[in-house]
Amino acid sequence: MITKEEVIDFQNSWGSGIIEIGEFYLAGKNYEQLTKEFINKFYSYQENSVLFKPTLASKIQFRTDKIAALSYFIGGNSNFDEDNGFAIKGWHQIRWENVGINIIDDIALCMGNYFFSLKGEEDLKVEFSLVVRKVNGNLKIILHDSHLPYQQQ
Repeated sequence: MITKEEVIDFQNSWGSGIIEIGEFYLAGKNYEQLTKEFINKFYSYQENSVLFKPTLASKIQFRTDKIAALSYFIGGNSNFDEDNGFAIKGWHQIRWENVGINIIDDIALCMGNYFFSLKGEEDLKVEFSLVVRKVNGNLKIILHDSHLPYQQQ
């Protein structure tokens, strides 16, 4: 069984991981290795398939393997030329607002908004749906759908 507190801790840890990747990048540290560890820690690519729709992906919208996820987070892969490295933008705070967390045995379904902060700029509001599963005692993402809010034309 998963608790809501575990889910919230997981979300906050995911946000801290994104921030740390950016800090490693800015400091010239091995941010690629850190990002690989981040993906292994938070996403269930090793255990089963992952359905990942990143926020700023439009040409190749879905990232169903670790290589595609890595490209989204840090860029630098010519097969994904739209990727500029979401995790290396220099976010200094990520705040989650869950509309709801539904728990079914070892799976939690979450939906809401999260807010990404850059110093001196307005927060980037992003909508998310997240499904996490407890695997060997650890929560892992099996579905991550993330997108910008609808903008009426």
